[in-house]
Amino acid sequence: MKAEQVADSSSWDGLSRRMLRDETLLVLALSLGASGVSALISFVGSVTKPGGLKDQAATLNASAAPGRPWLDLAWQLFGIATALVPVALVAHFLLRERDGRGLRTLGFDRTRPWTDLGRGAAIAAVIGSTGIAFYLAARGLGFNLTVVPEALPDVWWKYPVLIMSALQNAILEEVIVVGYLLRRLGGLGWTPGTALMASAVLRGSYHLYQGVGGFIGNMVMGVVFVCLYRRWGRVGPLVVAHSLLDIGAFVGYALLAGKVGWLPTA
Repeated sequence: MKAEQVADSSSWDGLSRRMLRDETLLVLALSLGASGVSALISFVGSVTKPGGLKDQAATLNASAAPGRPWLDLAWQLFGIATALVPVALVAHFLLRERDGRGLRTLGFDRTRPWTDLGRGAAIAAVIGSTGIAFYLAARGLGFNLTVVPEALPDVWWKYPVLIMSALQNAILEEVIVVGYLLRRLGGLGWTPGTALMASAVLRGSYHLYQGVGGFIGNMVMGVVFVCLYRRWGRVGPLVVAHSLLDIGAFVGYALLAGKVGWLPTA
């Protein structure tokens, strides 16, 4: 059975639709739904600020304690760990289901590591190249802020933290916005098409702080990821792809910023 499909209410061990709805809303309110609202507020602030969007910057991985590297590291690790708490909550909810398989229900496990890695790398290769081109075009047209993927101090933990941040983003987004959300919306009786659009719009919404380009680009990516998830029944390849994309963006920016002319900097 694919993740978004359910047979009847008994598949959920007696949970009513109201309970499923409330559970889903609470998970989103504690994670990416709240991020979507925050991004919308940030976007409103950007478009109402004098000057164009491309003259403003959106910084992703910034220092939390400038000039105090050990305290900064503690804050970075704290932020990464707490951001994954909603994933643990989702795993808890999934374990309560009749099959008790937890995140394995969504295909987030180690049963097919090489398949997931190969598929994820292929997805990242295709989306990465088109994504960079789309971002540069959107920024050039004034639809996007200048995205600064990292602004961490040049210390020994910089690259490990950037990689961990990328992994955290990938796990959080793909588990919740694809696997979990589609499964719950299926349990609530949503049609596949409506559930797909809800997932894609949610993904676009919490990237709106980057501008219109960030919203549209990530919404399109969301459609692609939902289609691939439904085809394969696994979020594993999507987590791999997303991790590689973010690692490339974070680490690549750290290595290339100010050294190549085509990469915009704040």
